[in-house]
Amino acid sequence: MSLLENYPINEISVGQSATYSRTLTHTDIILFAACSGDVNPVHLDKDYASTTPFGEPIGHGMWTGSLVSAAIAMRLPGPGSVYRSQSLNFKHPVKPGDTVTITLRVSEIKEKIKLVTLECEAHNQDGKLIAKGVAEVIAPAQKQRLKIGVLPDISIG
Repeated sequence: MSLLENYPINEISVGQSATYSRTLTHTDIILFAACSGDVNPVHLDKDYASTTPFGEPIGHGMWTGSLVSAAIAMRLPGPGSVYRSQSLNFKHPVKPGDTVTITLRVSEIKEKIKLVTLECEAHNQDGKLIAKGVAEVIAPAQKQRLKIGVLPDISIG
């Protein structure tokens, strides 16, 4: 059984970091389009995407943003954290097969209100910067260890 473990406010320090990685698949693009309603052909239509500067379908920018959310929820501070705000600047597209690694680094802590500021960067498998921003998160007060949830199998088509 795998467990998620958080970092409560009293265990967080400036400079602390964590990473989270995921590889974008064509299925991820379809599922993200279905969940968000963003059916822009640059994501879903090979013929159309071939006429764009990208030359092929690309992932939704907010798919990368959702990885920042996952990194916060799963790694730092982890379960019990409340995602308060996010700025995010996109630098390069993510294409199917790219592995994106999110790195979170604590840059400021306001312990009285449990507010943690995280510098967020997303890099692909070649080390290219994909996105960069800052998140503010309310850290949990108590230590938690929780069983990781299991997603059901999903099929498309």
